[in-house]
Amino acid sequence: MSSSLSFLDNVIILLYFGLVLYIGLYYSRYKSNVKKNYFLAGKNLGWFAIGSSLFATNISSEHLVGLAGAGSTYGLSVGHFEWLAAVILLLLGWIFAPIFLKADVYTVPQFLGKRFDDSSRIYLTVVSIFSYLFTKIGVTLLAGSIVLKEVLGWDMFTSAILMVLITGLYTVIGGLPSVIKTQIFQLFLLILGSILLSMFGLIKVGGFHGLVDKLPSDFFTIFKSPSDPNLPWTGIMLGAPILGIWYWCTDQYIVQRILGANDIKSAQKGTLFAALLKTLPIFFFIFPGLVAAVLYPGLKGDTAYSLLLAGDLLPMGIKGLVIAGLFAALMSSLASAFNSASSLVALDIYPYLRPNASENEEVLVGRLSTMLFVIIAIAIVPLIKMIDIHIYIHLQTIQAYIAPPIVSVFLFGIFWKKATSQAAIWALVIGGFLGLVKIILSSMDLAVIMQYEILNFYYQINYLHFAFYLFLVSSFIVFFLSLALKENAITNSQNIKDRDTKGEIPATANSGSFLRNIK
Repeated sequence: MSSSLSFLDNVIILLYFGLVLYIGLYYSRYKSNVKKNYFLAGKNLGWFAIGSSLFATNISSEHLVGLAGAGSTYGLSVGHFEWLAAVILLLLGWIFAPIFLKADVYTVPQFLGKRFDDSSRIYLTVVSIFSYLFTKIGVTLLAGSIVLKEVLGWDMFTSAILMVLITGLYTVIGGLPSVIKTQIFQLFLLILGSILLSMFGLIKVGGFHGLVDKLPSDFFTIFKSPSDPNLPWTGIMLGAPILGIWYWCTDQYIVQRILGANDIKSAQKGTLFAALLKTLPIFFFIFPGLVAAVLYPGLKGDTAYSLLLAGDLLPMGIKGLVIAGLFAALMSSLASAFNSASSLVALDIYPYLRPNASENEEVLVGRLSTMLFVIIAIAIVPLIKMIDIHIYIHLQTIQAYIAPPIVSVFLFGIFWKKATSQAAIWALVIGGFLGLVKIILSSMDLAVIMQYEILNFYYQINYLHFAFYLFLVSSFIVFFLSLALKENAITNSQNIKDRDTKGEIPATANSGSFLRNIK
């Protein structure tokens, strides 16, 4: 497989691929043509499967590569996002999960459509699909390719094609059941690989005390200055929770596991299990970056993880296990992204175009959509090359520009029955536009931006602070327009009730009926 690895390492990696394909294809046999089975694993997921899948979905190559790279530059402070996730997972289990399950929906946009209207549903669907392509799928492939190029000598296209095709194969055929079952196996492998890398790294530098002695004290400073460009403590306290709620509580990529739970108790136990697992990254994903900072002074960007694997740190056999753990992290997240994106196309976009579609049609569209996303994933590889350093921070930055209006609309939609559909779509569109401007500015030449004072001011706002400001703006829009358009909302609610009696669309929550039914 690779001449740079020992025979035993190659055997371990090939054995990993063989087992993943076997597990994925084996569990694709069980009534995968049934809509509930293909998209939600028959709504029969227990707590262990849910918790394992939540963690395996979240931990991808950008965590292994990106957290190590960020840790080698910023130290332990980059762990804030991981600690915060453990808390927000409890919100998912005890606040959002009961509401989603009682609403009896297949997708998160479907819930938003029931609460508000089809405009909000389609908006969230489209934004989610694009975010999967350029944050989850794109960044995952980039992070994995960086390591595979350094360790195995594979070019980016070779790496992307292999990873995407193998992952896409069992995802297309088996849907969510195959994804979940492979992730349970991948969970153990990615944790084992990370533990082994951290252990051998710490031994090499003389243990934890060796790290403390050989690194600047700033590496062990948890809270950074409010003026820090990447991790200001004010941004961590105000902006990071918004990103966390969007990712863990309102994104189909994560929530699909909750929607497949066999009951609310299983969903809650699963989120608690995942929250416990989220305490691991600080020890086994960031510490390798600290070790690399000691062993390779002057390293830049996300090369820390690659340098540790490519060097002589790991003995024969152990290196193969760690690389297999990287593949496990990468493929588990890719499979989730493919499955979630295809679910949105089949269950939110296709029924909008063809309202009377059968279950068999929707499953077929789901499979075809997965194949399409596999092709698109390979095609966008040249674009993701533009991300040159600090993948993990880049990922959080892009999410900070997408998340706030979505979080605002969800929170008002769940906790305030007077929030109207008109206010929701205006908040999503205006907030989305403001975030898009920030994304465009971040990709422009700085010299051009500095020619215009207002653009420079907008550009200079820290991404975490921006997330908080955008959340406030979006929330103001929802609140103000809901009150200002109250009269129209009452009329609209009556129209919706009239249409519902004809079987055209489900009743929404403008009158509060939807919220009363699910709470």
